[in-house]
Amino acid sequence: MTGIRGYVPGAWDMFHIGHLNLLLRARESCDHLIVGVVTDDVLIKVKGQPPVVPLAERLAVVAASDLVDDVVVDHGGNKADVWRSTPFDVLFKGDDWRGTAKGDQLERDMAEVGVRVHYFPYTAHTSSTSLRAVVAQRGN
Repeated sequence: MTGIRGYVPGAWDMFHIGHLNLLLRARESCDHLIVGVVTDDVLIKVKGQPPVVPLAERLAVVAASDLVDDVVVDHGGNKADVWRSTPFDVLFKGDDWRGTAKGDQLERDMAEVGVRVHYFPYTAHTSSTSLRAVVAQRGN
């Protein structure tokens, strides 16, 4: 495979416009787009609750997009571990990670394997967390 291989990890829970924006921008910035879908266990550990949409369904939703070339399960932790099994040149994240402890660590981990981190504008008006809150409020 020639060209730039990009990787974008995420939960992809309750797929929304922020997810679409990220995939559109990533697709424009690489020749081959790989999307990592984080496991339910990791999401429970990180967010304190399970995703609304289970892993198998989130994988199917992401894989159905014409923007995506490959979909892999992301087991969390160091993204260099994903890179070792599925090499890529650039990792894409929302700019809400830029300048944070997690973002700084991600940049260090990726630099160790020669991968650059590229940030895209975060779609602030929507997120799976905010959608979950709306759904919960309507249920009351």
